Amino acid sequence: MINFRLIRHLWLFLAVAEDQNFSRAAKRLGMSQPPLTEQIQALEQSLRVQLFTRSRRGAQLTAAGTAILPAVRKFAEQLERLELAVHEAVAGHAGVLTIGAITPAMIDVLPPLIERFKQDHPLITVSVKEIDSVEAIPALEAGDIDLAFARLEGQLGRHVQSLPLSEDRLAVALPTDHPLAGQPCLELKSLADEALVMASRDVSPVYFDYLVGLCKASGFPPRILHQVRSVASQVAFVSCGQGIALVPTSIGKLAPENVVIRALQPEVKVVTTAMAWHGEHDNPLVEAMIDQVRASALP
Repeated sequence: MINFRLIRHLWLFLAVAEDQNFSRAAKRLGMSQPPLTEQIQALEQSLRVQLFTRSRRGAQLTAAGTAILPAVRKFAEQLERLELAVHEAVAGHAGVLTIGAITPAMIDVLPPLIERFKQDHPLITVSVKEIDSVEAIPALEAGDIDLAFARLEGQLGRHVQSLPLSEDRLAVALPTDHPLAGQPCLELKSLADEALVMASRDVSPVYFDYLVGLCKASGFPPRILHQVRSVASQVAFVSCGQGIALVPTSIGKLAPENVVIRALQPEVKVVTTAMAWHGEHDNPLVEAMIDQVRASALP
């Protein structure tokens, strides 16, 4: 039998954990604080552990609360997917395709693909969630998403297959007053003594290792001053005088006035977005999207 009371308590626990404050969580949930506090206490009594420590600063997770948070968050995401699937079924829709995508893919690559897919499959609901590239493979293997659109290349595991969708030329972002900024193109070895702002390995390990390997092949280990979570952040750090960065050429359209983008010579291509899926999960909606992408890539 489903314990709906426990489900509600876990949902409330997640809200307090995210806000780190009972009053803010209660306001967001549309309830008063005393009932929220009572229900969290009931959950703690049921689990026989203390989940929060209360102080003037708010509510901090205990070791036990921190330990269960990832599982509760994943459970909440699965409940949201289930709720969406039920609503779509009641509305007469035929299914849900869940996509995990990095932010650049959500801006450039994904919108036209979804638009075309929904034209061909009007009864299908496409649900998109934001992920980092490093989350793509675990999410596919766990079945949390059906398709991933992320910065992926190389060996992705025994069951995960991928299809490159977009690539770009690697370039260098520099402050306008940098000694190398006046050159139209740069060799990678000319950056040997420079402090670099890199996209974090925690976000995209394959891409990070690839860039480090390029530097080492050019005769130097990269001097990494900062690791950040996005290409846009790399450019922002360069703008603040925090080093230079290896970035896709297309980021030039977002560069501020005090940052210039210079091409690398010889040319280096990098995959900026690939579509990935689990080859062992039989899903006709995934196959339909793969067929659409491959058809659109035909000359």
